[in-house]
Amino acid sequence: MKVEASSVLAPVPTLAGSGVLPRIVLDTNIVLDLFVFTDPATQRLASLLERGALRWIAAPAMRSELARVLTYPHIAARLQVGANTANAVLAQFDARVTLVAAATKSAFTCKDADDQQFIDLALAHQALLLSRDRAVLCMARRLRSLGVQVATCWDALVVPAVPAPEQAGQPNPGA
Repeated sequence: MKVEASSVLAPVPTLAGSGVLPRIVLDTNIVLDLFVFTDPATQRLASLLERGALRWIAAPAMRSELARVLTYPHIAARLQVGANTANAVLAQFDARVTLVAAATKSAFTCKDADDQQFIDLALAHQALLLSRDRAVLCMARRLRSLGVQVATCWDALVVPAVPAPEQAGQPNPGA
């Protein structure tokens, strides 16, 4: 797990050496889809995170929420079916995320207080926000007006081009 010293992230070079990595905030349901349910809809996102082609940011409270949710009986049962453990899921989280300071409360209030932290962090860092929570999704238009895209899966977001592994390090013909 990487820990960002300041509350504002500096640009990070892309794999191709130009531009910045897209910042992304994942709500707990998306993290569960990635590491517990291995939802096929998250395969591309998983690949991009594994390659380091995205900068996934989270506040410490988001990790704590994930740890708590992993103890829910239906989640614990799913972990056993997949021969997975809560510690293994948290290790995957730690390996891919950059922890940042919690964001201050934004002007927009989410109906679900548990989801407010994801909205605040995405707004503070102008990050893409992936969520399947209705309370977050109903705020998508308002958040978009402030520069934050919200979607239920990676493929629904409009993001800067992320190079494929075979393109990394090769010149961009469109540049």
